[in-house]
Amino acid sequence: MLVINDQITIPDSELEWSFVRSGGPGGQNVNKVASKAVLRWHLEGSPSLPAEVKTRLRTLQRRRVTTEGDLIVTAQNWRDQEKNREECLEKLRAWIVEALKVPRPRRPTRPTRGSRQRRLAEKKKRSTLKADRRPPSEF
Repeated sequence: MLVINDQITIPDSELEWSFVRSGGPGGQNVNKVASKAVLRWHLEGSPSLPAEVKTRLRTLQRRRVTTEGDLIVTAQNWRDQEKNREECLEKLRAWIVEALKVPRPRRPTRPTRGSRQRRLAEKKKRSTLKADRRPPSEF
């Protein structure tokens, strides 16, 4: 069971594990041992998370969510399968904690009078600088 906080836990029955060969250097065991952990969690059908948290998690991790609604987490930093499994769970926990935070709504602001005056003064300065580069016109 993956415990996120006091209210949210994900039972092991919702998590689907598979283990494959890891990439990169590893010596003689690299072609024999399946140490890379791949975790699939059906995000859309999970009753463990509230709907708004699911939506935020889907937008935050949109590259890791499949079209069927599965969230895929992988870990291959360790040569030990169990450490990679723990790392997958920690990644998932961190992503869910991040999605639990409700973003503050943006309040639209307007530029100050001083910033508008500075912008227009800079435009005027740039305009005269470019105008001085032009050859004089003959009448």
